[in-house]
Amino acid sequence: MMVLYSGTTCPFSQRCRLVLFEKGMDFEVRDVDLFNKPEDISTMNPYGQVPILVERELILYESNIINEYIDERFPHPPLLPVYPVARAQSRLMAYRIERDWCGLVDTLMANKASDEVIESARNELYNGLTTIAPIFKEKDFFMSDDFTLVDCCVVPILWRLPMMEIELNPRQAKPLLDYMDRMFARESFQASL
Repeated sequence: MMVLYSGTTCPFSQRCRLVLFEKGMDFEVRDVDLFNKPEDISTMNPYGQVPILVERELILYESNIINEYIDERFPHPPLLPVYPVARAQSRLMAYRIERDWCGLVDTLMANKASDEVIESARNELYNGLTTIAPIFKEKDFFMSDDFTLVDCCVVPILWRLPMMEIELNPRQAKPLLDYMDRMFARESFQASL
C-alpha cells in the first residue's frame, strides 16, 4: 500500500492527496507536524520536506514528481493529456504556476516577512489571478476540457486565498470564481481536505 507523508496545511501535500483521491487509490496518509517533523522525514527526503510518497522500496518527494508517477502507474483516469504536445503544455503550465505563484503563496502562508514584502506578494498574486481569470470562460478546467494535474496544482492555492487575505473581485474574476466553486465541490477535492 502507498503511504503519503503529508502536511495537513501544505498546498503541495494537498496536490498529492487530490491526485490519489481522483484516482480512487487505496493509500494511507500520515500527517506530519510541519513544525516538529519526525527524523525519518529527513532520511526519506534530504530536503526534509513533505509530501513524500512511499510504495514498497520506492521513495519519492516533490509533489509534481509524485503526481506524475501516480498518473503513470495508475493511468485511469488520465490526469495528463495523451498527446505529447498537450502533455508538454500541461507540464509547462504547472511549471509556470510553480514559478509565478508558489513562491508568493509560501511568503504569504509563512507570514514571516516584513509587512511590505507580504503586501507586495499579496498584490502580485491577486493581479496574476485577476489577469488569468478570463481563460476560465473558455474551458471547464484549467485550459483543458478535462481535469488534469494542472488543476491539482492550482486548486490548493485557490482554496487558501482567504488564509492569505486575498478576496477576488467578482466583476473582474467571475470565471475564476465559478471555476473555484466547481473544483471545491469535487468529491476528490473534498476528500483531500
